[in-house]
Amino acid sequence: MSKENDMLDELKKIRELLTPKPEPEPKKPKNLAAEFLQFIKKYKVLGLASAFILGLAVNALIISLAQDIITPIIGIFIPGFESIQDIRIGVFGIGNFIAAFINFIIIALIIFLIVKYAAKIGLE
Repeated sequence: MSKENDMLDELKKIRELLTPKPEPEPKKPKNLAAEFLQFIKKYKVLGLASAFILGLAVNALIISLAQDIITPIIGIFIPGFESIQDIRIGVFGIGNFIAAFINFIIIALIIFLIVKYAAKIGLE
């Protein structure tokens, strides 16, 4: 029985070592300014704001690429139209919809390529 008790004691020690310890409660901020700084640090607000602003700039760049370069090239292959926005079927002006759809596809493709490259180099 002594050997079994020794084994049980060892297993209990292993269980204690493997059981995660509860994390200590974070200190409560003293004032509103300290609480605000803690919020910014915890949720990485500056990084999020930077990413949002950069995203807006990239979006403007991609939309310009789609509207000013790619869409006019497509319009060249459609006879009788100077731009793709002029396409009409009866009373429906579908040219703007087609242009918006092309913009969406281009934006989705470029974002996909950026995310794929970022994952390849180890950015998350």
